Amino acid sequence: MEGGGGSGNKTTGGLAGFFGAGGAGYSHADLAGVPLTGMNPLSPYLNVDPRYLVQDTDEFILPTGANKTRGRFELAFFTIGGCCMTGAAFGAMNGLRLGLKETQNMAWSKPRNVQILNMVTRQGALWANTLGSLALLYSAFGVIIEKTRGAEDDLNTVAAGTMTGMLYKCTGGLRGVARGGLAGLTLTSLYAIYNNWEHMRGSLLQQSL
Repeated sequence: MEGGGGSGNKTTGGLAGFFGAGGAGYSHADLAGVPLTGMNPLSPYLNVDPRYLVQDTDEFILPTGANKTRGRFELAFFTIGGCCMTGAAFGAMNGLRLGLKETQNMAWSKPRNVQILNMVTRQGALWANTLGSLALLYSAFGVIIEKTRGAEDDLNTVAAGTMTGMLYKCTGGLRGVARGGLAGLTLTSLYAIYNNWEHMRGSLLQQSL
């Protein structure tokens, strides 16, 4: 009986050594204090330090000198496309409203449907072209100012918006340039305030305390 027990212990020890659960393994006491948040409980027979499996850093490795946020050049394509789609949708809704208003005295027929459809497509193309042009000018000015200054902050946003409004209304004379620049300055300043509202509120609270 004792010989059989010794043989079983030797077999178990041989299998444990084969699977790497020998002296280099971790006991229940060693594994008790290891945080396993978001992970299934590890087997104490695994010859792996669980501390190396806990991710405390970012999931993505950025190249040397790269920023965590996309620059203005990368965002330009999204901005232009989004403005074109927004303008097309708004113009289509506005064209539908105008078409129904202009043809309200006409009976539902093919000529009325064609007229409403023409109004929808015309207004959609007009607004898409307008907002797309503004987005193109704003993105171009933003990229140029960023490369010139070598910095990316809200000053670039305000300057790009102001220059976009001035250039877009340059055909209306000095008054048009002034109005366009003022409109661009106002819109981009409101956007900058909204974008930094949490930081500004925190600073005001700290000063009040």
